Amino acid sequence: MDTQQISGPSRPPSRTREDATLYSGVVHNNSRHHSRFTVVGNHLTQHRELSLTAIGLAAHIQSLPAGAGIGIKDLTARFPESEGRIAAALRELEAHGYLRRTRTRLADGRIVTRTVSCNQPAGRRPADTRPGRDRPPHPQRKARPPAPGRPRRETEADVTRPLGSAARTLPTSRREPTPRRDRAPHGRSTPLLVPRPAFPAASLLRTAADLLSGLHHKDPRLLLSAQDVDVLAPGVAAWLEREVGPAAVEHALTSELPPERLLRPAGLLAHRLTARLPPPPPFRPPADAPPRPLPPQNCEGCDRAFRAAESGECPDCRTDSSHPTVRQP
Repeated sequence: MDTQQISGPSRPPSRTREDATLYSGVVHNNSRHHSRFTVVGNHLTQHRELSLTAIGLAAHIQSLPAGAGIGIKDLTARFPESEGRIAAALRELEAHGYLRRTRTRLADGRIVTRTVSCNQPAGRRPADTRPGRDRPPHPQRKARPPAPGRPRRETEADVTRPLGSAARTLPTSRREPTPRRDRAPHGRSTPLLVPRPAFPAASLLRTAADLLSGLHHKDPRLLLSAQDVDVLAPGVAAWLEREVGPAAVEHALTSELPPERLLRPAGLLAHRLTARLPPPPPFRPPADAPPRPLPPQNCEGCDRAFRAAESGECPDCRTDSSHPTVRQP
């Protein structure tokens, strides 16, 4: 009875937590880079609205040295994607703040496009990386009852609780919550992104605002607020700057609208302004300057003024000298 059965099978080892992870999800085998690497934020690689082509193109652009060519022709020669897909990806990055393209006029009259790559989009608040900030609340943790004689503090659940027979009546002295500065207008989850003009002149923005304010005459569902007009006006100005007339812009925004009710007309117009943005106008060389007039001269014979490259006699005096006649005193 006391002899150990050494031939019996031993108990199989239990799976550890590290082994369990090998059967589901991705497994990383990382090594530290010491040269030729680029730091790319997760806000870009895990973006919810950018396409996979745009994310990969943004990572490639951020890895290039300063001064490298990132035009559509250069990227098409480097990657197998077509010019249409690369152009659409560049517009996505520009709409979400990862690229800034401005047109600049040089001293010789040519207009060139300056491209700036941003590894952090403008206006984006960096995430709070302190420990415990992204930890979800404990599911079994209960609120501590208030101390006797001390009023109970109101929570966000109390403010957003629906009204009904079981709803708690809020005191009239409660202060309204201060709206966050980074929250989009009208309670939107994401702000409207529209293209920007290279030269935002006041007259151009005024024309764009007048065009947006009159869209409800074409369709009553396109009645915009003053705040929506201010946000969308730079996008319309970018179209007008590219030599697109107001009638053509209005037709592009109001044609082929869905028959159902528009929940966010401003969002639909912002999408059309970004997705249907026309290309810049072709480059036109500056016209030749008109010839400068000859400087005025005083005739050495009759002292009359005439224009000539050098001083001397006027045409009348030169004609008289070629046909000499007797002049009366």
